[in-house]
Amino acid sequence: MSIFIDNNTRLLVQGITGREGSFHASQCRRYGTKVVAGVTPGKGGQDVDGVPVFNTVVEAASHTGANCTLIFVPPPFAADAIMEAADAGIPLIIAITEGVPALDMLKVKNSLKFTDSRLVGPNCPGIISPGKCKAGIMPGSIHLPGRIGVVSRSGTLTYEVVHQLTQEEIGQSTCIGIGGDPVIGTGFIDCLAAFENDPETDGVVMVGEIGGNDEEEAAAFVAKHMCKPVVGFVAGLTAPSGRRMGHAGAIVSGGSGTAAAKIDAMRQAGIHVCEDLGGFGNYCRTIFTGQT
Repeated sequence: MSIFIDNNTRLLVQGITGREGSFHASQCRRYGTKVVAGVTPGKGGQDVDGVPVFNTVVEAASHTGANCTLIFVPPPFAADAIMEAADAGIPLIIAITEGVPALDMLKVKNSLKFTDSRLVGPNCPGIISPGKCKAGIMPGSIHLPGRIGVVSRSGTLTYEVVHQLTQEEIGQSTCIGIGGDPVIGTGFIDCLAAFENDPETDGVVMVGEIGGNDEEEAAAFVAKHMCKPVVGFVAGLTAPSGRRMGHAGAIVSGGSGTAAAKIDAMRQAGIHVCEDLGGFGNYCRTIFTGQT
């Protein structure tokens, strides 16, 4: 089993005729994902490597039964693309686009409360359920089917963590990059709750970073609601206060949002914290398998 995506996912790609959209649509298909449609206004009736292109999401969904969309629309138009997908009733919306204005995302997040759609992202690598479905830009080859869930704010750190897990023969049930912007759709707690309720996920890896208080809130959720073991990592332990580090949401103000504070909150919640990224896979082997 997996969370959010599986063998029944029928993927639509918004912006499929662009360079990034066409490339990653092809990569998802190669992995085995059912890529059933693309959307680019004004280019309906064309196809991209055999995938039919429609002018609107509602048209694409009605013709193909798409139930998930991957968005590669430029930042100024990404919010409209998200809301178009939600208005068309697409249950899962994954926004890869980086640089979406925070004000646009505030409006989107408020509007999505009145729909049944789940948003992952923006500025995220997407979701993969190894061996079943890839709806994102992550390299499929580093993943291994298994029973450990992974949720992360950082795309590149997700890849590093997954690579180390696979090297230790620790397979993954689902890996989710939630994005590092200040305003995102699905957060840590949403994913942790889904993993806790997934009978085929035995443990969870949570990768955080400096800025905000999402990791502290997630730690409190773990302490109250989770029985499965959680291994945590927080990037930015040596980051100077007040400086933005990579993601738009990774900014520390005073004593709030520091890596040290997040690590302390995790440990108090019973999360197993690894501070050495280079030894993360070995650490997880000890926690999840009991082997040293």
